Amino acid sequence: MTDISPEMWAKLPADEKATPVPPPAPTYGQEVRRRLWANKPAVVSIVFIVLLVIAAFFGPYLSPHTYYKQDLKLANIPPFFETYAVTDGAGETTRFFLNASNFNLYEVDAEGNMLGLLRGGRKDIIKKSQPYEFGDQTLTLDYSKLPARLVLEDGSEVRPTGWAWNKTYLFGTDQLGRDILVRQLYGAQISLTVAFVATLVNFFIGVFYGGIAGYMGGKVDAVMMRIVEIISTIPLTLYVVLLMVVFDSGLLSIIIAIGSVFWVDMARIVRGQILSLKSQDYVAAARTMGASPARILTRHLLPNSIGPIIVTLTMLIPSAIFIESFMSFIGLGVTPPLASWGSLTSEAVETLRAYPHQLFFPAAAISLTMFAFNFLGDGLRDALDPRLSR
Repeated sequence: MTDISPEMWAKLPADEKATPVPPPAPTYGQEVRRRLWANKPAVVSIVFIVLLVIAAFFGPYLSPHTYYKQDLKLANIPPFFETYAVTDGAGETTRFFLNASNFNLYEVDAEGNMLGLLRGGRKDIIKKSQPYEFGDQTLTLDYSKLPARLVLEDGSEVRPTGWAWNKTYLFGTDQLGRDILVRQLYGAQISLTVAFVATLVNFFIGVFYGGIAGYMGGKVDAVMMRIVEIISTIPLTLYVVLLMVVFDSGLLSIIIAIGSVFWVDMARIVRGQILSLKSQDYVAAARTMGASPARILTRHLLPNSIGPIIVTLTMLIPSAIFIESFMSFIGLGVTPPLASWGSLTSEAVETLRAYPHQLFFPAAAISLTMFAFNFLGDGLRDALDPRLSR
C-alpha cells in the first residue's frame, strides 16, 4: 500500500478569492415599478386619482345633504362669511351672518356651524328693511342701499366681528340652495363613470379593429384605415346631437358618442405596433407551428404592445372627461337634477360676477384631474419604454 500521511490532506491556500454570485437581474415588471415610483409627478397623480375615486363614489353617502334637495332660503350661501354678534340685556350673545343674495340672517356658532335661519319681523318693502328681536334688543336690517347695514335701536351700526369658514356647507350652496360640495362629488362620480366606461369601449373596439388591420395588411388594412379616416372627420358635437335625436339626452348618449368615435386613435396606435412586430422571428415560428391568426394576435402580438396601449388609455381618460364636461356645459349632457362637472360649470357661469367661487370648484376639479391623468400617462410612458422619455 502507498503510504499516505494525514498532512497530505491539509487545505492549500486559495490563490484568489471566490467571485461573489451576483444578485438576480430585476424583471421587467420590477424595472417598470422602480421607474414609475421614481417619477414624483406620476406618484402624486396616482395618489390624487385614488383619493378622487374614493371621494367621488363614497363621499356623497357620508354627507347629510343630497345633490338634488333644493331650499331657496339657503341660496348662494358662501363657503366663508363675516360674522356679527348681538348681546341682549341678559348677557346672551347671538352670532350670525348676512347673506347678501337674499338679505337673510343665519345663526352660527363660534366654529362656523350654521344653526338655522333667524326669523325676523315683517319686511317693509317700501323702506327695504326688516326688524329682528334679540331679547330686549331690536336689530334692523336696512338694505335700501348697498351694502346692507345692521342698525340697533340707538342708531349704532353693528360691525363684523371676524370671518368664519362655513362648516355646514364647506363649498357653500348654489342658487337653488343645494350643497355644492355634495354636487361636486356626485359630479365627479358621473364624469369619472362616463370617462372610464367610454375608455373601456375605446379599448376593446380600438384594440380589436387595429389588431386585425395591422395583422391582415394589404387591401384589408387599406379599407379599414379609410373607414377610420372617415369616422375621424365627423365633428363630435354633430355626432352627439344626432345620437340624442335617437337616444334622447343623457349619460347613455355621451358614452355611446365618445365610445364610438374616440376608438380611432387606439386603433391607429395598435395597428402601428402590430405592423412593426408581425415580422419578428417569434411570429414566424408561431405560424410554422400552425398557430391561428387569432392566437398569434392574442398570445404574441398584443401582449408585446401592452405598453403603448396602457399609455394611450391613460391619455384617453382626460379627453373623455373634457368632452363630457363640454357637452354638459352646452346642455347636451346630463339632465337636471343630475350633476356633472360640466353642468356645475354651466350653472356657475350664470352667477359668475356675484359668486365666482361657484365656478372655481368645478373648474379646478376638471383641471387638476386632467393634469393628474396626463402626468400619470407621461410617467407610464417613461416607465414602460425609457427610449420614449423626453
